[in-house]
Amino acid sequence: MTAPYELIYYAGAPGRGEHVRLILEEAGTPYQDTQSLPFEKSRETVVTWLSGGGHGNPPYFAPPLFKHGDLVISQTPNILLYLGPKLGLAGDRENDLYRVNALVLTALDGLSNEVHDTHHPISTMLYYEDQREESKRRSKEFIQNRLPLILSYWQKVLDASSQERGEGPWLLGKTFTYADLVLFQCLDGTNYAFPKAMRQARDSGKFDKVFGLWEAVRARPNVSAYLSSDRRQKYTEWGVYRHYENNDFTAE
Repeated sequence: MTAPYELIYYAGAPGRGEHVRLILEEAGTPYQDTQSLPFEKSRETVVTWLSGGGHGNPPYFAPPLFKHGDLVISQTPNILLYLGPKLGLAGDRENDLYRVNALVLTALDGLSNEVHDTHHPISTMLYYEDQREESKRRSKEFIQNRLPLILSYWQKVLDASSQERGEGPWLLGKTFTYADLVLFQCLDGTNYAFPKAMRQARDSGKFDKVFGLWEAVRARPNVSAYLSSDRRQKYTEWGVYRHYENNDFTAE
């Protein structure tokens, strides 16, 4: 299909659309992105899409949306599932696509959804200021118990893949996939939200391969160029990953 790739997402924060940008940037594939529009215009465009019907699909609940010709896809993992094979980033063995997708879903569960819920533990419809004390308690619990468990899981994945598929820094050993990009972004956002906790985890030496993957993705030429460009949205107090000093602990 010769139609351009089009990402439909709010401007102003990396958010869940960032995973889609990273796979396109890594592949060096041109794409259109509503984040290049002024903030209000990008928001207006997204709202128009959400209220305009399903274009042959079920109605969309939330961005990101991804348009390729007449095809419009919603949900970040679904978009990546579509792009991964087309861009050569879905593994090199039979059924690797589903292994990669499972890793992506796990990363988004633990280091995106759970991190988001630390600053909105009661309701996404309430401001952070309306649930500040609950947020502090949820953050402390996440840092103390969930973060070590989650990082231990990824360390185990990297240990196992190196033994089975050849020594390498990636989640499938020597083979780089879009799951590595998703985990990178999840780690990067978590570091923004909880720098003290992530520094403590890194200094512990227990998760060297996890933090090694983070650095290895950052060093990839296309990713590095993207991260230093104005296309990379800055983290702010609006979006999935937010830093509140009140929530930034080290584990006991």
